Amino acid sequence: MKKILIIEDDVDVSMLLKRFLSKNNYEVLVAHSGSKGLSVFEEAKPDLILCDFRLGDIDGLEILGKIREKNSIVPVLIITGYSDIKIAVKVIKSGAFDYITKPLFPDEILLSIKRAIESTEVNVIKDIHTNGEEIKRKVRLLSSVNGSEFINGIGDQSKAMYKQIDLVAPTNYSVIINGESGSGKEVIAQMIHAKSPRNNEPFVAMDCGAISKELAGSELFGHEKGSFTGALSTKIGHFELANGGTLFLDEVGNLPYETQALLLRVIQERKMKRIGGTKEIVLDVRIIVASNENLGESYRKGKFREDLFHRFNEFSIQVPPLRERKEDTMHYAAFFLEQSNNELNKNINGFESDVINHFMNYPWYGNLRELKNVIKRSALLTEGSMIEASSLPLEISNYSKLVFPEHKISGDPKMDLQHLPNLKAAAHEAEYEMIIKVLKQVNFNKSKAAKLLNIDRKTLYNKMKAYDL
Repeated sequence: MKKILIIEDDVDVSMLLKRFLSKNNYEVLVAHSGSKGLSVFEEAKPDLILCDFRLGDIDGLEILGKIREKNSIVPVLIITGYSDIKIAVKVIKSGAFDYITKPLFPDEILLSIKRAIESTEVNVIKDIHTNGEEIKRKVRLLSSVNGSEFINGIGDQSKAMYKQIDLVAPTNYSVIINGESGSGKEVIAQMIHAKSPRNNEPFVAMDCGAISKELAGSELFGHEKGSFTGALSTKIGHFELANGGTLFLDEVGNLPYETQALLLRVIQERKMKRIGGTKEIVLDVRIIVASNENLGESYRKGKFREDLFHRFNEFSIQVPPLRERKEDTMHYAAFFLEQSNNELNKNINGFESDVINHFMNYPWYGNLRELKNVIKRSALLTEGSMIEASSLPLEISNYSKLVFPEHKISGDPKMDLQHLPNLKAAAHEAEYEMIIKVLKQVNFNKSKAAKLLNIDRKTLYNKMKAYDL
């Protein structure tokens, strides 16, 4: 369960936020002053900080500065009741992930928190200087690609893809990145930005699939105060934040059709107006888009504007799924294991041979994201020096049995679907085994077990009741 620290001197607002975020499965800590917030930050090591700009003792900018002085990469969201654009720009330039204006809207808060927490896994990390062993250990995980927490694949398909990146990066071409979910499309976009002449300018990512139809235009272009119902303050959009740098639009095919029309016009004219505004803002933004669906097929089916597709399609890169990059599988597995060792303070040396066989045979439907999550889970459950098959989810350790039942291995290679087991039952069995193992590991301390399983206590109790534990 992710931990959020709220620094807010208004007791009513902080309690409302705490209740709302707790219901959305976050662990919430509250501090009612800036000095107390810094103290809680030191002790609790939260995953995200939600901080009011105006506090009784020190303001949000000073808190942000003190957090960055400690070499922390924790994302900070600044809350302000003021519509001064200079303040908004200043907090972003000072290292805040985003700003949120009062009055606070639940959907906006959740969206900003989700983006901030997810971005810390692959986002650019700059200016890390420390003598502390904990941060040094994290720094060793970072590759040379602008500090991104990632490594390059070693297989032929990966090398061919990196050659394409090297070719297109120095240009100003718009790029379409195609690939399945979890294959690392945003990392590829960051690599292009890092190798481009814009590498000292902002890289701004927007998940088009996580934004409602009503908010899409505002998120892209910003809006002026009073431009529509609920627009109680001026907001800077992603285009403006990315000016001079690179704007990455993930799952761009999910944008509403009318927003696509506005986007086309902005790209063509290289200038825009905020929604409800009259001032034209000149733009110098390189656009990289990604989709897990083929955009060419989407426009032919009428789901995506053809003219916008051709604007984006100055260059395209196909990210191969992990199942087609067998040479990369254990290379990435070793990297994710090292990350897990650092996160859990363990010293697991590697993988047993049967685990390697399972990894090489499994098709990794969720690609690198699935591989990373499996290794994090396995590392958590491993008590020895090597990851064993017993710590793997059943859908991986039993994959060969599920797809190729015993009586078919030496006979007809075609699958006999009538003999496939119930996959839903297999998933429940895997969940049951994991809950049992974690409960034993923490001596049946339900609070600790819920935290390790990344669920709340109520959910754990319900599952234990369902499994008659």
